[in-house]
Amino acid sequence: MAKQTLPESQVGVVSYPREVAAARPWSLAALRRRLATWLEDERVLFVLLVAPTLLILVAFLAIPFFWGVWLSVSDKVVGRPGAFVGLQNFFTILDSSIFRRTVQNTFVYTGIATIFKLVLGMALALLLNRHFRFNRLLRASMLLPWIVPTVLSTLAWLWIFDATYSVLNWILREIGLARLLWQLGIAPSPRGFVWLGTPGLAMGSVIAVNVWRGFPFFAITLLAGLQTIDPELHEAAEIDGAGGWARFWYITLPLLRPILTVVLLFSIIVTFADFQLVYVLTRGGPHNSTHLFATLAYQVGVISGKLGQGAAISLFMFPVLLLAVILQLRYIRRET
Repeated sequence: MAKQTLPESQVGVVSYPREVAAARPWSLAALRRRLATWLEDERVLFVLLVAPTLLILVAFLAIPFFWGVWLSVSDKVVGRPGAFVGLQNFFTILDSSIFRRTVQNTFVYTGIATIFKLVLGMALALLLNRHFRFNRLLRASMLLPWIVPTVLSTLAWLWIFDATYSVLNWILREIGLARLLWQLGIAPSPRGFVWLGTPGLAMGSVIAVNVWRGFPFFAITLLAGLQTIDPELHEAAEIDGAGGWARFWYITLPLLRPILTVVLLFSIIVTFADFQLVYVLTRGGPHNSTHLFATLAYQVGVISGKLGQGAAISLFMFPVLLLAVILQLRYIRRET
């Protein structure tokens, strides 16, 4: 019998039945089927979706937080391993007059800035809710102070408040008000004010910049809430003889309460933990008159190298922020 030979193109090629190829556990089709089976399981899908977020929270929130707690109960300084000292760091900073001044500054800064942002934001939202020319352009421009990076906008304000080249002092001199205030004993010199070098003016300046930066967020958010209110409610109240203030107090404000509460709590949290704005403008000065928790913690923990005390100062913010978050979550859960 003549010996059969395979074509040269088929030499070394071994073919398997389709059933055998499909049964291979490492085949692409088998892997696809297995992956599809896993994804159909809700428990596996839940783990796959939650795992990335959980890893990020653990890496950037949980680990730094617990590390900060450990630092706060140790005498850790830069270049030397720390030992456990319990609550000694907290007692030390409580005895500091600078820390007590910082507590007062933080609550004053947060309270005044939040009130002004609420009032100005509400007024601007009511104005933007009306129909007039260039309404959309004005709405878009209102977001600019809030979306510009904090450091960049604060550097511009640093030039505005500069003791030598301040545009505010220039305006006061040009209109003759600076000399008049100096003669009345209000201004320190006929050239104007030292905005960031006087304790009271420095705190007022940083509050003003925070209000300028934050009230557009209030305005745009409250504007979105205003546009969900049925205009027929106001029309019916107007027909019944209700004035503008009565319509605002009894119709607009109650319907805005859910979104207003969330915006207020969010603003309090962000303002209470503010760092960039105050550090760029005053670095906590003059004479520690504008120090907040974050700026003092940075100065003590990073600049001075006392990591334990710096962490203890930072943790003093935690109870207030935790309370604000709990109130916000409880309110949202109650409303839903």
